[in-house]
Amino acid sequence: MAEATIEQTQSSPRAGIAEQPLMQVKNLAVSFDNGSGPRIQAVDGVRMTVYPRQTLAVVGESGCGKSVTSMSSMQLVPRPPGRFDRGEILYRKENDEVVNLLELSESEMRKIRGNEIAMIFQEPMTSLNPVYTVGDQIIEAITLHQNVNSKEAMKIAIDAMDAVGIPDPQGRIKAYPHQFSGGMRQRVMIAMALACQPRLLLADEPTTALDVTIQAQILELLKTLKEKRNMAVMLITHDLGVVAENADIVCVMYAGRVVEFANVYDLYANPMHPYTRGLLASIPTVHSKLHRLTTITEVVDDPEQFKKLPGADQGITPWWPWNDAPADLCARDEPAGDYVLRKVAKDHWVGVWRTEAVKNDDTSPPDLSFRISDLPKD
Repeated sequence: MAEATIEQTQSSPRAGIAEQPLMQVKNLAVSFDNGSGPRIQAVDGVRMTVYPRQTLAVVGESGCGKSVTSMSSMQLVPRPPGRFDRGEILYRKENDEVVNLLELSESEMRKIRGNEIAMIFQEPMTSLNPVYTVGDQIIEAITLHQNVNSKEAMKIAIDAMDAVGIPDPQGRIKAYPHQFSGGMRQRVMIAMALACQPRLLLADEPTTALDVTIQAQILELLKTLKEKRNMAVMLITHDLGVVAENADIVCVMYAGRVVEFANVYDLYANPMHPYTRGLLASIPTVHSKLHRLTTITEVVDDPEQFKKLPGADQGITPWWPWNDAPADLCARDEPAGDYVLRKVAKDHWVGVWRTEAVKNDDTSPPDLSFRISDLPKD
């Protein structure tokens, strides 16, 4: 296996020293078998980077490839029918070794999965086994990855339940999933994910089906645990309100590609891709009274929206699968050769057509170590 390298590093405002990305996704493409028809391209050239202690929010509508990207990081995409067509997912292990997660064997992956990288799935009731106590399920994750006896594993499990705010953890560790509310089941899933002190947490819509109050509690819990444990979080969601409150970096996806990548302040203040503007415009606000909400279609169907990108006068055009390709398209003879994720402003990337103006642009992952927690406190 060729030696993997993680690209360009940046300086941390807090530490004042160069630091390395924790994980980089490079040109990832994943497809699924469609019977007698052509394969379905769920992910097509995704590029993103996440740093330690950073929350990267991956947003977009259902079917855009968010969950497939995160599940690929854990090698949880069923193969077949799934297939890794190309790309790399480079992960920096605790010993500072960089590995391509897509090339690891199942035994090698088991040492990372649940130990260094953990995942919270969308619906806790379908993720927890109804015939085992929650304690048994948390302890199983601990004993798989830590060299501890049963008594020590029980203590770690109780401490994990206590850390996520489950009352009376010593008593409730013997309870079954159906004896917990939806919010408490989600806390159990978080306790299970965090019991082995992972360095990266993949949270796939962790507040789905929870009421607003419980959502806020779960998200605040994740934020607190991230800071206490110096953990990175990839937060997968379609809720831009959740993103605004919890993310450092935002990665907007559509049709299996990244259309915009920026820090949370820049993205909300100056969205550059029409799809991102459409997402933000469709959110109702308390400051304006409207007879009807703006739809995403109304924004992306407006040709003028595609002329607002910096460099538009030089032929740089936002990529959009439903628009005709520009006349000066310089597509490379390779998959996704008509698209490039381009840096269009300081710390701001947009997916654009590979026109004459950008035909030789690099296709390396966006690299942004920004964290809100690093900013000076007022």
